[in-house]
Amino acid sequence: MIVSDPHTPRPREPSDGSPTLDAASRERLGRYLQALYEPVLDEGLDPRLAELLHQLDRDRAETEGGPGPDGPGH
Repeated sequence: MIVSDPHTPRPREPSDGSPTLDAASRERLGRYLQALYEPVLDEGLDPRLAELLHQLDRDRAETEGGPGPDGPGH
């Protein structure tokens, strides 16, 4: 028989009934994901992708009427 400690806070159930993780599981998952993706974050961004992202930022800034991330006219 499993007896729960009445002083241990129970995780709140989401209103939509979907499953949740307790704090320890979230911490463990966070550490695992950081370790998994750390090598990816250390890699340099492909220059072609970087240029596309800069172009997207410039286009977005022009659409919003402000200067781009590299200043006006860039």
